[in-house]
Amino acid sequence: MSLRVQILLYDGAEEQDFTGPHDVFGWAAHAGGDVSATYVRTSAPGEVTTLFGSRHVVPDVWDPVAGDVVIVPGGEEWLTGDAATHRALVRAQEAGVTVAGVCTGVIVLAAAGLTRRRPCTTHHLVKAELAAHGGTVVDARVVDDGNLVTAGGVTSGIDLALWLVERECGAELALSVERIMEYERRGTVWRADRETG
Repeated sequence: MSLRVQILLYDGAEEQDFTGPHDVFGWAAHAGGDVSATYVRTSAPGEVTTLFGSRHVVPDVWDPVAGDVVIVPGGEEWLTGDAATHRALVRAQEAGVTVAGVCTGVIVLAAAGLTRRRPCTTHHLVKAELAAHGGTVVDARVVDDGNLVTAGGVTSGIDLALWLVERECGAELALSVERIMEYERRGTVWRADRETG
């Protein structure tokens, strides 16, 4: 099965939140999986300056319905007030795209109304804010509620990406990527389908 991922970048995004997942998907493709990951912006292609000052050239504009997954990383500027991005995230999910958030990027999803009354997680410092937005906060590193997948702080984005590779392309490919990266996943993915039967 193929997996097309778009990773939404913006000024102030936290580097590990997006480079960790991007590495996972890159190694999955290198290991023979039908996987692609592209950095995208909400506007024109161009450069972004990340939380700790590194600069990244973003080659593509985000098309909310073009991929299978869109990942929103956390950071200093969380796009929480960007109504156009919120509408695009809702449109993507309604079109069948899995919307995923890493760390405080989940607060962007919450601001778009996507976490309301749904199991989700985020960085421990903003779990109260996520709950205030109406999310059902789960104490887990990765929470899978079907078309909404969320992860805790920073390095948990690697676990989220590995889980998406496993879910969409199979455990064998995910384990191959773990071996290549010499990374061992932490915790257990909380899955709504297992909790509700």
